[in-house]
Amino acid sequence: MELFLHTSLHFPVVLFSFLLCLSILYWIVAAMGILEVDLLDIDADSSSTPEGLAGVLLKLGLHGVPVTLTLTLLFFFAWLMTYYIDLLLLQRLPLGILLYPLGLIVSGICLMAAVPLAGLLVRPLRPFFKKLEVNSNTSVIGRTVVVRSGKVTSVFGEATLEDGGASLIVHVRADEAMGFKRGDPLVLIEYLEHENAYRAVSESAFQGD
Repeated sequence: MELFLHTSLHFPVVLFSFLLCLSILYWIVAAMGILEVDLLDIDADSSSTPEGLAGVLLKLGLHGVPVTLTLTLLFFFAWLMTYYIDLLLLQRLPLGILLYPLGLIVSGICLMAAVPLAGLLVRPLRPFFKKLEVNSNTSVIGRTVVVRSGKVTSVFGEATLEDGGASLIVHVRADEAMGFKRGDPLVLIEYLEHENAYRAVSESAFQGD
């Protein structure tokens, strides 16, 4: 255990140890419904070329799942490779101050090597994260969903929609004063395209009670 902690906190492993810990903390918070699973996601518009992080992940073949999941997989595989390189090689060499530039090079190489490994897991997971889209053939307006996040506000909220036996996660928005919480049934009444979310109301409000 002491060797594990020493190596995990040793440069350059500590870089990915820190990022991996942040990822684990994020997933714990997301599981509690405090953050959205795809908080960092940027939807790729088919009519344009996605830019920034979304564009990079698309080119690397790591699209189709939440960005946070992709980053977690990248950090994990990069950490694993860096850990063993440091344990079996770097710690055995009298590098001195040269450890830092060499460590950065090793980190970069391991991060690039993690891409195909992450891709092996991302590809089979894509069907499970297929996003709900509104088009002329499939409309979910008027459908009932169940809140899965801790609360629903004008800028945050998630709910599950049962669609043909599959549970889909949709983003929902409502006035926080309504006090919607986990487990509450809501009805989708409007699609907010710029947020990729739906405005929702209680079942009683939708029925006009």
